[in-house]
Amino acid sequence: MGQLFLAINPIALKLGPFEIRWYALCIVTGVVVAVWLAMKEAPRKKIKPDDILDFILIAFPVSIIGARLYYVLFDFGAYRQNPAEIFAIWHGGLAIYGGLIAGAATLFIFSYYKMIAPLDFLDIAVPGVLVAQAMGRWGNFFNQEAFGKAVDSLDYLPSFIKNQMYIDNSYRTPTFLYESSWNLIGFILVMSLRHRLKGLKSGDIAAFYLVWYGIGRFVIEGMRTDSLMLGPIRVSQALSLVLVAAGIILVLVNHKMSKYFLNKQ
Repeated sequence: MGQLFLAINPIALKLGPFEIRWYALCIVTGVVVAVWLAMKEAPRKKIKPDDILDFILIAFPVSIIGARLYYVLFDFGAYRQNPAEIFAIWHGGLAIYGGLIAGAATLFIFSYYKMIAPLDFLDIAVPGVLVAQAMGRWGNFFNQEAFGKAVDSLDYLPSFIKNQMYIDNSYRTPTFLYESSWNLIGFILVMSLRHRLKGLKSGDIAAFYLVWYGIGRFVIEGMRTDSLMLGPIRVSQALSLVLVAAGIILVLVNHKMSKYFLNKQ
């Protein structure tokens, strides 16, 4: 049976030889919202909003490069025969973990030179990162990528999602939607509770992100059919476990150290 539905055109706008893709619009929109959220929160941590702008001007291109390099390195066989495709990020192929690693490294270096506490900076960034990831996954939707195994029906979804998930003569598990929803829930939790919970310490919001995103990504990655592999291991699942462990350790160390110093006084 042939394709039943016409897929949404991944090109949102074409101006002569220039194309603007939905994929790029989703990423850029997510970054704009993330920057706005961080600038609103920065004064609470005694960080200048202008520092957020200075940071993103450096971190955004570095993160895009990191996301692409990560993807290409773990799928190099697909690019060996056609190296020009390495630069074709408009075709998809940005690995969020590569972007996060590059962005985090940039944040620590930037914090050092600006004399900003990096954990405070991370806490400020978390809500924006979550909402940017939630929006960015819709770029995968428009590109018809980051999906799971074939399923019989997607009748529980709106028609425009259901139709777009009809790929290679089958409905596909919309893992992009699961991850986007998981990140959105995490964003709502952080925004609802970060100023209400007593006893939160610098770095606790960052630790929540590591655990929350790590758990969600581990589960959802197991549903995907396009995972980057290192032998029999799904790379993103392995890194997800590292994130969860790091988040738990950060909370334990953060609160144990605080109790230790209080007892010493």
